[in-house]
Amino acid sequence: MSSRSLLTADSGAAPIASRDQQTDRGMEQKQTEVTEPLYSPFSPVQNKHVESGPMSDDSQLSTTDTPAAPSGKGLALLQLIRLPTVFSAAADIVLGFLLTHPTLEPAGTFGLLLVASICFYWTGMILNDFFDRDVDAQERPGRPIPSGRISAKTALLLALGLNMAGIGVASLVGNNSLLIAAALTITVWLYDGLMKKTLLAPLIMGSCRFFNVMLGASASPTGELWCLPQVHVALGFGVYVVGLTWFARQEAKTSPRSHLLAATFVVNLGLCTLLAFLLHAPERQQRTTALFVLVVIAVTIIRRLIRAISDPTPERVQIAVKIMLLSYITLSASIILFAAADPVYAVGVAVLLIPAFLLSRKIPIT
Repeated sequence: MSSRSLLTADSGAAPIASRDQQTDRGMEQKQTEVTEPLYSPFSPVQNKHVESGPMSDDSQLSTTDTPAAPSGKGLALLQLIRLPTVFSAAADIVLGFLLTHPTLEPAGTFGLLLVASICFYWTGMILNDFFDRDVDAQERPGRPIPSGRISAKTALLLALGLNMAGIGVASLVGNNSLLIAAALTITVWLYDGLMKKTLLAPLIMGSCRFFNVMLGASASPTGELWCLPQVHVALGFGVYVVGLTWFARQEAKTSPRSHLLAATFVVNLGLCTLLAFLLHAPERQQRTTALFVLVVIAVTIIRRLIRAISDPTPERVQIAVKIMLLSYITLSASIILFAAADPVYAVGVAVLLIPAFLLSRKIPIT
């Protein structure tokens, strides 16, 4: 956002205009520029985009119903890391860990994996803004980097520090965790730095989620990493995210129905993969309940997808994307309900939706 003074008088102004009137007009312009709100995808559709191409993110932001950009550096940091979105990453670790352990013990190992995952997740969030800083300067000037609240250099150093911290923490758990940490590092930098605007972007994003679930499972007591059930479940969530990302790629304008149909097929493939896990895994007491919860979530998602396909306007498509995003945590909870010895873990993960939603009302995440 430009820092030039908005108080310069028009050289063609009438000589009877007073200095106070010119100053008042300038102050009004400056206030309008500073308080422009940001769009949050956790809220119902609030913006209308105007795109120059299928991969463009050009947007005309709404001026209502969106949280204002934080002003302090502390709040700017929370906006940079998109704090409300971190709970889905935490759900991945709980899920992966409970696929290989009956409880969250040993707590120290679980805690290390959770910290490592959060470090990688925040690395990706910061890199997203770092690599998009020139675009954001035009389209989202209130974001932390273009607004000047956080410098590009500081953001890059912070991302590098978090990335190294994640690798270091994962290495404390074991070689399997270190291997997954390396894979996450590659996919995060690949997505943000090179592949975001390409056709392979959904696949890279799905890979990030696959590896994050696998990070939670990387401390398996047996020492085996690439085996059932964790690979099966991680693959299901990875495929689901591929479809979600694909479905959202042209959400800023009227999406082609063929595009939405193909993405819907991938989303359903991911859901079916998770359903197959519940049906074919060894018998557990909570199988029926977990199946019921998963089917209810799937039906809710599919209804929204069908509505978006029948009327592929930005509003309908963005609502479907929002439902899929919010359903990610509840899908994790449904699998945890089946896998964990105590259903309280599933309830705990589902409750993560509450802070995610409440924080998103205060901290803009795009």
